[in-house]
Amino acid sequence: MPYPVDNGGCVLSVTIDLFSFASLRPRGDSGYNVSSDEGPARYSTPEDLVLDGHLDLVKACLQDMAPHTGLDLHLFCDAPPGSGLGSSSALVVAMLAAVAELNHTPLTPYELAERAYRVERVQLQQVGGMQDQYACTFGGFNFIEFLGEDRVVVNPLRVPEDVESELHGSLLLCYTGMTRVSGGILKRQVEGYRSGRPEFVDSLGRIKALTLEMKEALLTGDLMSFAEILDESWQAKRGLAEGITNARIEELVEHAKRSGALAGKLLGAGGGGYLLLFCPFDRRPAIAEAMERAGARVVRFNFAPAGVQTWRVR
Repeated sequence: MPYPVDNGGCVLSVTIDLFSFASLRPRGDSGYNVSSDEGPARYSTPEDLVLDGHLDLVKACLQDMAPHTGLDLHLFCDAPPGSGLGSSSALVVAMLAAVAELNHTPLTPYELAERAYRVERVQLQQVGGMQDQYACTFGGFNFIEFLGEDRVVVNPLRVPEDVESELHGSLLLCYTGMTRVSGGILKRQVEGYRSGRPEFVDSLGRIKALTLEMKEALLTGDLMSFAEILDESWQAKRGLAEGITNARIEELVEHAKRSGALAGKLLGAGGGGYLLLFCPFDRRPAIAEAMERAGARVVRFNFAPAGVQTWRVR
């Protein structure tokens, strides 16, 4: 999205305990054996890592940080691709961090996140932002600023413990059962911005302003305002491009509100994935039951304070 390049951008993010894993073991030859949700794959030499639409994220990571030996590489994500939780970016970060650990290549969190961004957005030309790469690299509550074309500043937020506990007890994460390819939605948003339509540019500016207001509400513990801002941000977002919402998503959001939820929005680009609801604490169990009856699976989660981690096993 070119908007942050022209006007600056920001996101408020927190990581949760749905993880992407990359486990690797050096081989005695130059081949790569890959095991993932897409099935097994074997590449005999680095020259076989051709970007052809199958496991391109994996092949691009190996191209970017190819180790000096072959690998047995095992990949797993707790959330499916297209869920809006940034699982693809988290997997790229995990792979790059694991290879860097194997190669004894020290990378700062900024360097790792920038490298992951380069793999996805530059090397693979996948449309999207850069917040996911930085969020899962750093971990925890962050206010992330995008200043110009290539400057990113991650500001960790010191959310009071009682506010964090109350927020966790007020949120419901519901899987809609629908995944989506975000590229088409994001392309339409880019086209809308470049067209210069005033209502589109104004909506993006409003979302940016709401993000600043939400950060203040979170840090001061004003969670009722937080819920109102969450709802308003969804109203602003849903009109940005065709495909962000659909009849099923609208039905689920309205059902949640009729059941007592104060706000609801889709995570990620839209079109499917996970719905985040803000609920009065005492209504949360009833709302969860109502959403399950409506066909949305409630997913338990905790906030995860740590970002990407690597370790060696003997």
